[in-house]
Amino acid sequence: MLKDNIAVVRKNIELACERAGRNPEEVTLIAVSKTKPLSDIEEVIATTDTRDFGENKVQEMVDKYEKVSTPVNWHLIGHLQTNKVKYIVDKACLIHSVDSFNLAKTIEKEAVKRNVTANILIEVNVAEEETKFGVRCEEVLPLIEQIKDLPHVKVKGLMTIAPFVENPEDNRVYFRTLRDLSLDIASKNIDNIDMSVLSMGMTNDYVVAVEEGATLVRVGTGIFGARNYNLS
Repeated sequence: MLKDNIAVVRKNIELACERAGRNPEEVTLIAVSKTKPLSDIEEVIATTDTRDFGENKVQEMVDKYEKVSTPVNWHLIGHLQTNKVKYIVDKACLIHSVDSFNLAKTIEKEAVKRNVTANILIEVNVAEEETKFGVRCEEVLPLIEQIKDLPHVKVKGLMTIAPFVENPEDNRVYFRTLRDLSLDIASKNIDNIDMSVLSMGMTNDYVVAVEEGATLVRVGTGIFGARNYNLS
């Protein structure tokens, strides 16, 4: 069943790329496995070529990282507290949710201790929702100018979580805004700053996100089904 769900998502990505004149290979599907058992991840590994998984909580990512049978790419997509950085800085292939220089400095410090380079995205609250983390669009460049001097932290691009809407088209403006911001920053050719990654789009709106330039889409419910948030 999970194999079939992934096939549907991949087909939708392919069609969206076709409409946008993009190569589907430019888009990586992240299977958001938060709250889902390791057995679901193992099933995806065994039956598909999906090797990118997203987790919201540090402890859950660490547990799955240590137990999964095959090495995969773990993405930390949830809010990251500074006191939790040490647990995942050498485990996450990409941290999607950096929204302050203080957090970036903590990542730098822990990356030095473990002799690794941490790849990060700047989380942007494009819609300026009060309930969401992330910096405002106008705050992105000043933050990047600070982070660029951290040798063990590499900015790879931008991430946003768009509002939950009934009509995915309503989020097109936010995805387009993030893409335009990314292109503007890329044009400045800032040292140590890469804008090749756009992490945007979830189960209800990833098709629109792909049409607007997403290179990473984060699909959970569309693959694993509804979540059980009653788990401890």
